[in-house]
Amino acid sequence: MKLSMWMLDIAREQCPTLDHLRRYCRLSMESGYDAIGLYLEHRFAYPSAPWAHGVGCVTPDMIRKLQREFKELQIVPFINLLGHFEGMLYTEYGKRFAEERLRGLQACASNPEFVSLCEAMIDDTLACFSSELIHIGGDETAQMGKCPVCKDKLASSTAQDPKAELYGEHFKPLIERVTKAGRRPGMWADMFLEHPDVLSIVQKNTLMFDWNYHSSGEATTRKLMVAGFDVVCCPTLHIYNATWCHVPESEKNVRQALADVQACNAYGFCLTTWECGLFGAYDSVLPMVEASGRMARENDELLQKNVVGDSAVNEIAGSAGILPADTVAFVQTYAEHDPAYGEFADLMGTKLQTLGAPFAYTGIRSSLKCRLLLYGNPFLAWHHHFKELSGETGNKAMALFEEALQKAPNEEAKGVTIFARSAVEFVRIAEQARQFYSIGQPAEAVAKLALTRQIFDDLSKVAKKTHERIGGSLADIERCRVAKEHVEKVIRRIRDYGDGSLGYLPAFEVLTSHHFMPHDQASWWVINRWGNEQP
Repeated sequence: MKLSMWMLDIAREQCPTLDHLRRYCRLSMESGYDAIGLYLEHRFAYPSAPWAHGVGCVTPDMIRKLQREFKELQIVPFINLLGHFEGMLYTEYGKRFAEERLRGLQACASNPEFVSLCEAMIDDTLACFSSELIHIGGDETAQMGKCPVCKDKLASSTAQDPKAELYGEHFKPLIERVTKAGRRPGMWADMFLEHPDVLSIVQKNTLMFDWNYHSSGEATTRKLMVAGFDVVCCPTLHIYNATWCHVPESEKNVRQALADVQACNAYGFCLTTWECGLFGAYDSVLPMVEASGRMARENDELLQKNVVGDSAVNEIAGSAGILPADTVAFVQTYAEHDPAYGEFADLMGTKLQTLGAPFAYTGIRSSLKCRLLLYGNPFLAWHHHFKELSGETGNKAMALFEEALQKAPNEEAKGVTIFARSAVEFVRIAEQARQFYSIGQPAEAVAKLALTRQIFDDLSKVAKKTHERIGGSLADIERCRVAKEHVEKVIRRIRDYGDGSLGYLPAFEVLTSHHFMPHDQASWWVINRWGNEQP
């Protein structure tokens, strides 16, 4: 195995300082990784895009200092030059590059201004990063062909797969730009697998990052290798789809990816860690990053002994421990730091999901996190989850959170637990308020909702500590403020209209909506689909 890397997602609202990045680099080296990947999107201060430099973004000067201090560690940039360009697209200047207006995450491959920006971003990256590998993105470009120009290109194309042609025409010169600079380009493999004709368009020196987060990637890795490409197998820690993290599934995914590396004799391994916004905390998952590095190191030792294929899988299962029946190494790594930490990880990472929705393992973002804070209306969490969380599931969850808080040995563990407990607590209080409201007791409903002010004040403190401690999300602090403001708005509505002064009593679901309008008894914003468009 020629590459072992941990990829840190900075793009999802992270604001790491130089000291935070130093900590991540040290952990990478101590855990046995050859490289750390920095997934940047809009969170890097590209000299060519000063209009996109959000507060707390990583700067070229920070990268240069890290490279001087960690000469034995490859610091690899992951930039995005078509899909996942949303951090640029939703600025006033950057909206000119969008494939669709105020929709999705993709720029327009046919826009010459965007192509020039991509070239400048590559040049900025080459000038700052000294790594051999330069990853230029390319994933999740499902919006190809939506704008009029791209749509006409697809319609007039004689290619068997016009989207493959459009994608290849965009990325081929960008890949060549990296190659001509004496570096190696890397790209995500999903669109190459979806549009395999692209494999014959781009240069074979492009390193393919084949991400498979829920199953084996052996078949797709072999397909890419047969086409002549080196492949890096990419698992993930299941943070984005969990209240905190789905530990068993994360470990299983890491082990499977390492088995795929063995079975295919693939080029490398890259652990991805996505989305520590919405009250994630990177320092709370570092023991899993550490454990994954150990596993990769053991895997590499087998490869160096030329143990591959079926015999490798057997040896891994029997001695190196890559594919045991029970996946417990992640929890054990927490316990090595502190026995209570291991118990915390088991409670929040394993036992919580057994309670079912909304804590269960799924392939999409955590509905509880999104509905409580992402959309600016915490009552969405009540609307969708009051039945389970007001009943036995909620009772068991609250008991589990209390136990986890008792076990939590540090601030990061306490913070993610307080968030989970707060989400359930809000839903339960909101349901109690609804019950009072529905029987004509608005004062009692208001008294209940007033209790949630403290929930969001406390969460704001957690978010501020996470930002100070590890460079966490500034947006989470604002989300708490907005959620509390909406609660205040609902309290005013109950005081004003909860006595039936409108001549009718609006449904609690209506009263708590952003769209509520007094005297609109029919709630036209619900029944008129065209009028319910965003923003």
